[in-house]
Amino acid sequence: MRHDQRLSSHESQDKFVLKQEVKDKFFVNDILSGDAAERRFHAGTGDYRFKNLLGKTDWNRLPPAIRKRFGKRFGAGESTVYQGVVKTMKLNAVGWFLAQTARLVGAPLPFDVNSVGQPAVVCVTEDIETQGQFWIRQYGRKDGFPQVVHSSKRFAGPTGLEEYIGYGIGIALRMSVSPDTLYFVSDHYFLHLFGRRIRLPKFFEPGVLEIGHRELGKGFFAFTLDLRHRLFGKLVDQEAVFTDPVAQDY
Repeated sequence: MRHDQRLSSHESQDKFVLKQEVKDKFFVNDILSGDAAERRFHAGTGDYRFKNLLGKTDWNRLPPAIRKRFGKRFGAGESTVYQGVVKTMKLNAVGWFLAQTARLVGAPLPFDVNSVGQPAVVCVTEDIETQGQFWIRQYGRKDGFPQVVHSSKRFAGPTGLEEYIGYGIGIALRMSVSPDTLYFVSDHYFLHLFGRRIRLPKFFEPGVLEIGHRELGKGFFAFTLDLRHRLFGKLVDQEAVFTDPVAQDY
């Protein structure tokens, strides 16, 4: 019986040592990964950044599905991916010229009207360094490689939200809502050069940019992009329909 007790004592000790080794292993991995603790802290917690910008009243006007998409915080470097299809893509003459010219600075505007019916993908990644988000939008084309648009949303500036499209170009955004849509509307455009923020005069702005996230129900939503100029009318009109990732908790 004493032999059994000693055996049981040894087994308990072995289990304790094993658990400690596992803890030590994860601790070392956390140190090596650098931001692992930060990732665990943010993952699964609520994201109140968009809610705080909108205010509680407007936030609660949004459909629950939109609140879930914009209210879930991802860990550092974690991403979510939405797949869909381009439904509408229109450019007037001035819009076509602007979109083609903008290809020199990374093609932030959709430029191919033949993308209608082609697959579209949006990837959103948490940027722990700036406490913002990286957005990558890919639009299929009838011919050639897909168009890829890169941008970074940062919770900064006079409006509390900015979109950086690269080459020092940024857009200050304001948010608004309707019963089924969350809107991001340009307040002004600016350049960030040599450590200075330079606001563009209205005369040099390409127009009012309005991005919409409209709930369609049953896990589907529409992404709309509308660029209007006070003299040249609607320059760009794009709509793509996406679906929620099935594997994620939405």
